[in-house]
Amino acid sequence: MAMSTRCLLAFCALLLTPTAAHAELNVVATLPDLAALAEVVGGDDVEVTALASPNRDPHYIDPRPNLILPLNRADLLIVNGLELEIGWLPPLQVAARNGRIQTGGPGYFDASTVVQPMEVPTGKVDRAMGDIHPGGNPHFLYDARQARRVVGALAKHMARLDPQNAADYARRAAAFDAKLAETTRRHAERFAALPDEKRRVVTYHASLVYLFDWLDIEEMQTIEPRPGIPPTPGHTAQVLSTMKAHDIRLVVQESYFPRKTSETLARLVDGTVVVLPGGTRFDEGEGYLAHIDDLVGRLYAALSK
Repeated sequence: MAMSTRCLLAFCALLLTPTAAHAELNVVATLPDLAALAEVVGGDDVEVTALASPNRDPHYIDPRPNLILPLNRADLLIVNGLELEIGWLPPLQVAARNGRIQTGGPGYFDASTVVQPMEVPTGKVDRAMGDIHPGGNPHFLYDARQARRVVGALAKHMARLDPQNAADYARRAAAFDAKLAETTRRHAERFAALPDEKRRVVTYHASLVYLFDWLDIEEMQTIEPRPGIPPTPGHTAQVLSTMKAHDIRLVVQESYFPRKTSETLARLVDGTVVVLPGGTRFDEGEGYLAHIDDLVGRLYAALSK
């Protein structure tokens, strides 16, 4: 058989062979929680990449050059907002040279615009106050109630970019919203059954306010004297005094914060440090609901002792 005939047959066979469906939207999310939500809403119609790891403080991600390529190819960039990524995302957006995902572009989605922010400053904000965000506390994804808002708005945004699959985005978002509603109710009821004295904690950083609002937990004090400011001996002594006065035996913090001061305080009151994951382990295949169940389960196990 002549070479040209073999090539023609091979080409025809390639055309007749079914090909795998390809994603309609290339999605990049700054945080793994946002990536996990996007994957649920988008299903097979999206390809999702997370820029940050759950093991790193999202305020301080290293804007490495390898993060530029996914941004260059992205149809949709999902950001947390409230200036959480202000220290590292803007230079990556510029370097990506992708007009779609620039702030305000058609492929730019700011999740904070659809939630109800807490701790919004009422006066002047300056650096002496620590890591204060003018628009409010940015850590709303610890609250499954806020995630419901993000999921619904994200489905609408994806539909605008990909109208052909709009019905699928809406269907997936509605199904996941029902699961989030059940998760919200189930965990809130479980924590409500705890006595008041079991629902008081000290935290390292003021990042769990949404979680505590959802589960009706009282944060008595933070180990950082101001957000982002390392603990001082004087402030640590005040925290210890508060813990003893209110019989608080639980210190709660995320995995990426230093533990030395937390462990010292817990030891002095015969208490415990609960280390919570900083986000969904998206790159390991974990989903948002599994992450929330894990996080809330760790907290409940410690409080209910």
